[in-house]
Amino acid sequence: MLKILIPTIMLIPTTWLVKTNWLWPSTLAHSLVIAVFSLTWFANMSETGWTSLNYYLATDSLSTPLLVLTCWLLPLMIIASQNHTANEPYNRQRTYITLLTSLQIFLILAFGATEIIMFYVMFEATLIPTLVIITRWGNQAERLNAGVYFLFYTLAGSLPLLVALLLLQNNAGTLSLLTIQYSDPFQLATFADKLWWASCLLAFLVKMPLYGVHLWLPKAHVEAPIAGSMILAAVLLKLGGYGMIRMIAMLDPLTKDLGYPFIIFALWGVVMTGSICLRQTDLKSLIAYSSVSHMGLVVAAILIQTPWSLSGALVLMIAHGLASSALFCLANTNYERTHNRTLLLARGLQMALPLMTTWWFIASLANLGLPPLPNLMGELLIITSLFNWSWWTLALTGAGTLITVSYSLYMFIMTQRGPLPAHMIALDPTHTREHLIMALHLIPLILLMLKPELVWGWTS
Repeated sequence: MLKILIPTIMLIPTTWLVKTNWLWPSTLAHSLVIAVFSLTWFANMSETGWTSLNYYLATDSLSTPLLVLTCWLLPLMIIASQNHTANEPYNRQRTYITLLTSLQIFLILAFGATEIIMFYVMFEATLIPTLVIITRWGNQAERLNAGVYFLFYTLAGSLPLLVALLLLQNNAGTLSLLTIQYSDPFQLATFADKLWWASCLLAFLVKMPLYGVHLWLPKAHVEAPIAGSMILAAVLLKLGGYGMIRMIAMLDPLTKDLGYPFIIFALWGVVMTGSICLRQTDLKSLIAYSSVSHMGLVVAAILIQTPWSLSGALVLMIAHGLASSALFCLANTNYERTHNRTLLLARGLQMALPLMTTWWFIASLANLGLPPLPNLMGELLIITSLFNWSWWTLALTGAGTLITVSYSLYMFIMTQRGPLPAHMIALDPTHTREHLIMALHLIPLILLMLKPELVWGWTS
C-alpha cells in the first residue's frame, strides 16, 4: 500500500521544486509510474479476503479496482490540463497539480481505509481540493454558485453520517471494517433505528447522486475545468457507491423495508435524467446528466443486495468511470477549438477532425452499453438482478436503456455529423496529446472485456 501512497505524497514536493520548463513532463512521468505500479494490486484479486494489510490500510477485491482507477486517472488529468493552464503563472500551475495530487492522496486513503472514521474523514477531505478546482479554475462566473451547491449538498448529507458512525461506535464497540462484520447483528426495530439507517446512507446517496439530490452535479460539472470534471465523473461519484456497499452490510434487517422509496427514486431518476439528456443544449451538461442516470442503476443495485447486483454495481462504476471521463475529455477538445459547449453551434466536426470522430464513436458506444463492453456487462447484471427482485422494475430499466441509446446517438450525431457551420474556420488540428488521453481511457475499457474478473468484486 505504501509503495503507491509515499510516491504520491512525494509528487507534491516534486511539483514545487522542479524547474519550470520540466514541470509538466516530470509530474506526468512520475504519476504514470505510480499508475503502472498500482496495477500490481490486481495480483491479489484471487483472494476474497483483505490483502496488503497494515494498521490502517488494506485492499480487498471491492476497493482494488477503485484504487487502480484513481491512480490511473491522475496522469490523464495532468495530460488533459496542460493546454488549459498553459497561459497561467507558474505558481498557479504548480498549485493546480498539487490539488490534483492531494485529491489522489485522499482518495487512496479513503478507498484503502480499514477504519470507517478514517474513510469518513478522507471522504470529506476530497471536498476541499475539488471545491478549490471548481471555484478557482472554472470557466464561467457561475462557478462560485456551483461551488456553493457542491459544498452544501455534500455537507448536509455528511453531518448525519458522522452522528450515525459515533452511535455505531458506541453500540458495536468498533468501527474497523475487518471486525465489524463479526459483531452481533443489530435488532433495528424502533423509529430512531430507522433514522439511523437513513443517516448512514444519506451522505452516500447525495454523493452518488440519487435523483432528487442531484442538482449540484450538473452545475459542478458544467463549471469545473477539465480535470475537475474527469475526477468528479470517474472517481468522486464512486466514493458514494463504495461507501454504500461497505455500510449496507450492517443495516441489514431494515433495508428490506426502507430501501423501497430510494430504489423507486433511483429507477425513476434513470428515466427522468435520460429524458433531460434528450433535450439538453449544453454538451457537458448532457454528459453530467447521463452520469446521474447510470448511477441510479448502481444505487438500485446496491440497495437490493444480491451477489449479482453488487457485482454489477462495481463493474458499472468502473466502466462508467472510464467512459464518462473519456466523454468529458472529448467535450474539452471541442471546447478548446470552438470555445463554446452549445451543441447547435459546434457540429459537423467529422469533416474537420475525422480521427477525433473515431474516439467520439467508441466513447458514445461505450456510454450506451455496446456488447461486449463492461458497461453492458454491469447493466445486464443489474437489470437481471432487479428483474429477479421485482419484475415491475423492467418497465423502468427498459425505458432507461432505450433513452440512453437515444441520447448517446443524439450527442454523437449532433457533434460529428452534418455540414460544418460557416462560422467554424481555422480549427486547430488534433494533437498527439489528445489521442493519447483517449487511448488511455478506452484501451483499458476494451481490455477489461478479456479479463472481467478484475472488476467483479467478491462475488466471483
